[in-house]
Amino acid sequence: VPLPRRMWAGSRLEFLAPLRAGQAIARTSRIADVRMKEGRSGPLVFVQVHHDIHADGQHAIHEEHDIVYRDLPLPGEPAPAGVPAPQDALWTREVVPDDVLLFRYSALTFNGHRIHYDRRYVTEVEGYPGLIVHGPLIATLLLDLLHRQRPTARVHRFAFKAMKPIFDIAPFRVCGRMAGDQAVKLWAVTPEGHLAMDASAELL
Repeated sequence: VPLPRRMWAGSRLEFLAPLRAGQAIARTSRIADVRMKEGRSGPLVFVQVHHDIHADGQHAIHEEHDIVYRDLPLPGEPAPAGVPAPQDALWTREVVPDDVLLFRYSALTFNGHRIHYDRRYVTEVEGYPGLIVHGPLIATLLLDLLHRQRPTARVHRFAFKAMKPIFDIAPFRVCGRMAGDQAVKLWAVTPEGHLAMDASAELL
């Protein structure tokens, strides 16, 4: 894909069996779909990748991972308007991102994308105001918020969609609440109060 901006748009995960230390783990990934669309800011390419993880031969995790590619913005082009975040959170945690946190998460996930650690590149080439907080890191923090509130709960399904980028220049919030007996609503909020990530979890 020739478009230079690559972003993790979202994922849908199903946890089928637990992973345990000492198990032999195998992951199989395949490109399931590639679609081109024309957006307000120009061409977009959406790629869906399916990941399946087996532990000792047993299917443990299935993930559908959405990637979006887009062009660089035109000089002076305004950022897209955001959607106001929900105001009915029962759980809230403030997160202060910095370059050390982003570097460590990049290393943990073998992510070499320069938008997460190269400040000169991300500001001068891609035109962002700061380092971009990984979409999966925000999703991880949302699950961590759930775990802090319901430490004995087991997650069966988890889905998240990136709505607006978060940068390492100001604190942001992760929020959540129960949406039913086994359903959880989770979201992340930009420093300006916009919805950065929309997520949901289903408990066993």
